[in-house]
Amino acid sequence: MTNREPESPAKLEPLMEEICARENLQQALQRVMANKGSPGIDGMTVECLPAFLRQHWPTIREQLLSATYKPQPVKRVGIPKPDGGTRNLGVPTALDRFIQQAILQVLQRRWDPTFSEHSFGFRPGRSAHQAVAQAQKYVAEGFCWVVDIDLEKFFDRVNHDLLMGRAAKRLSDKRVLKLIRAFLNAGVMEDGLVSPTEEGTPQGGPLSPLLSNLLLDDLDCELQRRGLCFVRYADDCNIYVRSERAGQRVMQSITRFLLTRLKLTVNGSKSAVARPWARKFLGFSFTNSPTPRRAIAPTALARFKERVREHTRRNRGVSLEKRIADLTPYLHGWRAYFGFSQLPSVLRNLDSWLRRRLRSVVWQQWRHSQRRFAELRARNVSRDLAAQTAGSPHGPWRLSLSPALCIALPNRVFHSLGLPQLWVRPPA
Repeated sequence: MTNREPESPAKLEPLMEEICARENLQQALQRVMANKGSPGIDGMTVECLPAFLRQHWPTIREQLLSATYKPQPVKRVGIPKPDGGTRNLGVPTALDRFIQQAILQVLQRRWDPTFSEHSFGFRPGRSAHQAVAQAQKYVAEGFCWVVDIDLEKFFDRVNHDLLMGRAAKRLSDKRVLKLIRAFLNAGVMEDGLVSPTEEGTPQGGPLSPLLSNLLLDDLDCELQRRGLCFVRYADDCNIYVRSERAGQRVMQSITRFLLTRLKLTVNGSKSAVARPWARKFLGFSFTNSPTPRRAIAPTALARFKERVREHTRRNRGVSLEKRIADLTPYLHGWRAYFGFSQLPSVLRNLDSWLRRRLRSVVWQQWRHSQRRFAELRARNVSRDLAAQTAGSPHGPWRLSLSPALCIALPNRVFHSLGLPQLWVRPPA
């Protein structure tokens, strides 16, 4: 009796068939359409994707099932980072985003339940707010030193062989492994030239966050094995300890672990062992008090004011209504995230600062003393006060706090024009 040939990995685990299942593909298409995004190197928008798939999907499906599909290079796009420098994004074509999304949905269901409870980034049902709240809990429990680790250009430096080795331990369908490797090696187009990608997982594709969590799961396991208290959100990792000496020890050993085991470098200039209230984590910090409260990091506040100033430059020849309409989406998004702060006075002060900024812009637009006088009088400002303010030698910013402008442009005017409030009084 002859021995039977072992079954192929594809037969042992027909994962590619699960990826190409109709329901999974419909869900992937809906997600890619909802996320929108700019076209890749082929110029095809996501709006054109459904029609393209109706015509070409049978051929693409056959290529996926036979492991002959070849992704196209990603388009290199540089965006400024909040703290300076540039973050390189790799924008895949709409078709490659669709296929990556289909892979992500299947792999995430399998892998995510195995990841650490201390990992919060790019995971279903987990958020940055949960990560910040967990960090706050550690500080409240007396872990009043933080080992703040910043990985240098993490997404650009991921080692492909290490990553694929970890994926191979979890997947037996070699077609899927080959496809993931093909996405990693697809190359980058910049200024019309395609460069090979020998390391890194390009930010911009749906699959990259899951792959980054897969690699950094090794770090999570090592920290858990040591019994350390930590919070990780993507490549932002904070470890909480009770003394500076313990923090320095952890920093040295984890830096060594990351370099030797994962071939990742810790950015020494951005990493530190410090008090939690002296560092920021995901845009937040904590107060130095027996019961630490969540505070907005100073750098986040500075970025907010810079963004508002861009929209309220006095030389922009647009109406107050237009300025508020332009600002509103940003303010809504900012409030949804930073409203998690536990210092309402900071939000109230920002509301006042924003209205003052708008008043100074309006005053500048009125320009001449005759018009300023007329506008103030039309807004129920007394003749004497209107004349005194219109003739004042002081600049718009100082006069934005004057009684005349507060009467002429009270808070309710901005509310009526749709200006969102950053702080809303909680119901009694």
